Amino acid sequence: MPRPITLFTGQWADLPLTELAPLAKKMGFDGLELACWGDHFDVQRALKEDGYVQNVLDLLAQHGLKVYAIGNHLVGQAICDPIDERHKAIVPAHVWGDGETEGVRQRAAQEMMDTARAAQKLGVSVVTGFTGSSVWHSIYAFPPTDQAYWQRGFDDFAGRFGPILDVFEEVGVNFALEVHPTEIAFDTATAERALEAVGQHPRFGFNYDPSHLAYQGVDYVGFLRRFPERIYHAHIKDVWWNHGSGEVGVFGGHTTFGDSRRFWDFRSVGRGDVNFEAIIVALHDIGYAGPLSIEWEDARMDRVFGATESADYTRKLDFPASDVVFDAAFAKDEA
Repeated sequence: MPRPITLFTGQWADLPLTELAPLAKKMGFDGLELACWGDHFDVQRALKEDGYVQNVLDLLAQHGLKVYAIGNHLVGQAICDPIDERHKAIVPAHVWGDGETEGVRQRAAQEMMDTARAAQKLGVSVVTGFTGSSVWHSIYAFPPTDQAYWQRGFDDFAGRFGPILDVFEEVGVNFALEVHPTEIAFDTATAERALEAVGQHPRFGFNYDPSHLAYQGVDYVGFLRRFPERIYHAHIKDVWWNHGSGEVGVFGGHTTFGDSRRFWDFRSVGRGDVNFEAIIVALHDIGYAGPLSIEWEDARMDRVFGATESADYTRKLDFPASDVVFDAAFAKDEA
């Protein structure tokens, strides 16, 4: 059967779930990837409040929806990052605490462990998210940066995420890192290095999102073929590149999304430069049977129009895999 088409709710967190669920169904989605912010899914309530999880499931079922994953990107970002005032705006108050860097990181790590436990209670097997990175700021190698410096960043990631992944193993849930600039893994090479850092931990894999690879010049279809057994979840998100004025490069020029000078920008699915046909073929080839979760981001377009269009586009694009060899009909019966 074709894969379920889901909506990642992170960009819709201004709407309560009671409003978003019927809207998502109307826009054509089969289910949701619930963000752990807004009121969409509260990790601590899920663990401590009787009936909370069932109420979420009942609400979705009322509108013909299922939940296929939960995403805790915002908390994940604080686990390995150098902490500043921007993190206060994205993490829960109990994670921020007094804002002291190491305390925030440790509380964020504990919250991610709790996210694995909450996912198990909700009945989903994947948590998507971020890791943050202690060395992202050194991406451009000046002042001169040696491999030992970068390796300390991967060692820091491994030390912080190793215990987290062990909890994921205990509860039978996978952590799917969205490979993304600002994370410990942001392209194929760093994804390989991150896997090595955590000793190929079986619960560490990837939330595949071609948009974050494509504008960097990374082979985003090749990424699927490089990590066939580590693709635990897939985002469908489009991007275009080389459409700007020439005044802003790939690093973004400290401009905001939607600025016409930008070299790249996120687009509604099907309106950018990503080759989704090649992606669907590769997903078939590697045996990925999970949801296609639309993370809708297009600064120029009405989001309800765009998400509706994206769900329809993706549903038409996906196709069931063949269970026969098409040229077998030409074989002669030797019996």
